[in-house]
Amino acid sequence: MLEVLSEHRSFGGTVGFYRHFSESCNAPMRFAVYRPPQIEAGPLPVLYFLQGLTCTEENFMVKSGAQRVAAQLGLLLVSPDTSPRKTGIPGEDDEYDFGSGAGFYVDATAEPWSRHYRMYSYVVGELPLVVAQNFPADSARAGICGHSMGGHGALVCALKNPGRYRSLSVFAPICAPSRTPWGQKALARYLGDDPEHWKAYDATELVSKGPIDLPILVDQGLADPYLAEQLQVDLFEDACAACGQPLVLRRQEGYDHGYFFIASFIESHLRHHARALTGQAEAD
Repeated sequence: MLEVLSEHRSFGGTVGFYRHFSESCNAPMRFAVYRPPQIEAGPLPVLYFLQGLTCTEENFMVKSGAQRVAAQLGLLLVSPDTSPRKTGIPGEDDEYDFGSGAGFYVDATAEPWSRHYRMYSYVVGELPLVVAQNFPADSARAGICGHSMGGHGALVCALKNPGRYRSLSVFAPICAPSRTPWGQKALARYLGDDPEHWKAYDATELVSKGPIDLPILVDQGLADPYLAEQLQVDLFEDACAACGQPLVLRRQEGYDHGYFFIASFIESHLRHHARALTGQAEAD
């Protein structure tokens, strides 16, 4: 059963915040949905936005300014929380980059995290079913986008599931988590100490196996303090070039890692998705 936490009018549509019990995570999960004004006309294409470390389901809806353009383009926006919460696992709230708010969009295999931290299955499998059952979403026209840890998640979800998404874009993604401090810390604890197991959730490793039939749009701020150590966008760019994966990597001078950066370029990302999901000429 879907619990309505709150709903708010926005640009002729509605932003809503919801909670349900997740079978994948064996815990309550929250997510947000923006329903644009076109919702009355029938099922709409849906864009999933995965958020970064410390974020909840609220950050994207509150800070990105995406609703104005989504209302113009007729896109249903869905943004889940970044992890289960209050599962009772000791230490899950102790660190900003692991546990609560830091699910890393993997299916944990190591105890005790494997009992609840299965965000990959939640995002790819369960959440779309919940959305389709409760909102007029056209599941055959789905795109995925994300920021930072969520950019990593969006890349991994799309690369591991060719054909599931019709469009893909990311902001400042963690591109090679098996080679960066944030990723190594999280993957070792969620998946165990064998680095070979980490490659299943490493976008650079995944794309090296061959391209998918989707162009990837990436925006990266050049004033991002995490660029060199944590994100490794250059490694992903090289891997895409080596395998022939279509990639548009826009390096944005002066922009950092936060939501002012996302808000500055969210319109072009939404139009990128709308071209693939709706075919609207005005998406250009």
